[in-house]
Amino acid sequence: MDEARAAAEGSGPPTTGAQAAGNPVAGSPDAGNPTEGTAETGSGARAPVPGEEGPLGSGSDGAEQRLGAAQAALRTVLEGQSETVELALACLVTGGHLLLEDAPGTGKTTLARALARVSGLSFSRVQMTADVLPSDVTGAVYPDGGGAGGSAGGLVFRPGPLFASVVLADELNRTPPRTQSALLEAMAERAVTVDGTRHALPDPFFVVATQNPLEFAGTYPLPESQLDRFTVRLRPGYPDRSAEERMLRARRGADPSDALDAVLEPGDLAALRARATELPMAEAVEADLLDLVRATRDARQFALGASPRATLDLDRLARALAVLAGRAFVAPDDVRRAALPALAHRVVPLDAEPGDPEAQEDAVRAVLASVSVPRLSPDGDLVR
Repeated sequence: MDEARAAAEGSGPPTTGAQAAGNPVAGSPDAGNPTEGTAETGSGARAPVPGEEGPLGSGSDGAEQRLGAAQAALRTVLEGQSETVELALACLVTGGHLLLEDAPGTGKTTLARALARVSGLSFSRVQMTADVLPSDVTGAVYPDGGGAGGSAGGLVFRPGPLFASVVLADELNRTPPRTQSALLEAMAERAVTVDGTRHALPDPFFVVATQNPLEFAGTYPLPESQLDRFTVRLRPGYPDRSAEERMLRARRGADPSDALDAVLEPGDLAALRARATELPMAEAVEADLLDLVRATRDARQFALGASPRATLDLDRLARALAVLAGRAFVAPDDVRRAALPALAHRVVPLDAEPGDPEAQEDAVRAVLASVSVPRLSPDGDLVR
């Protein structure tokens, strides 16, 4: 059982684990073409237009500058995965959790370790096998060895690997539902209860779980109710030839991720999250967000649609992407780019195999194509 545990690490080099995969998916065909113009916010205030200077676009905020530096540092380690890096970093800013699903060896573990390093956060890794118990993850109460004289002591709580700011749950679908539930409860409550005592987890607390979608023997697929706990699912895929060539040359020597230093400072993530929450969103953009989510609840196309929690997570992810882009407002493109990674893993299309990621993403792409993008009116307002 000792092999199933992972001790929480500090700022030193993270424990090397098996490399896994995790990648994001691109947004709709409209992604990358934000609608230009001026937008009315819900309160009636004017939102800045693309290219207009604002508190985020000015670059005067230190936390925002460091966020951009962190993104650049991550790209040097994860060749050819710029989209994955941006969405994973945005997920970290939201305060949610990340599910990486892809073939082995595509960089899932590397991404989790690199995120912890550039963020200056403690890191731990748990290899989720069939014999891992909830106490191996949360921690347990043990007899105290007593003082220097060897006298018997009481009971002492020894924290498990969950007591790190960034936790990698590797191959989550290989551990039994009881252990999965212990992890997912901690993700929701940001605390664990052991022997009747509640223990708060670190703040920030970010879980990166991985799955291998190609092997099903001896696995315990996560039900939809548990998948809904993840803010984002990313499926990076393989790098292109030029990116793989750069990776090959860079990794003949030392692992580039070992050279990563902390870029973000304590308090940066909380400040960035607060900034994202305050960004103005035009009424038309908010309506677009709601229409996208509600379209997944069409009984003619979906057996299960996106939940109200998905609505909140889509809003948070779109706002985080706006912060990463340096904008002082949420653009339609931010919502469209966030839709696929925030919604696809939560829906069940009709006539599709359960848990088929391709069918889920195709269904969300169809929704993106069916809902009109906000456009500029002759008056310069964003309208539907």
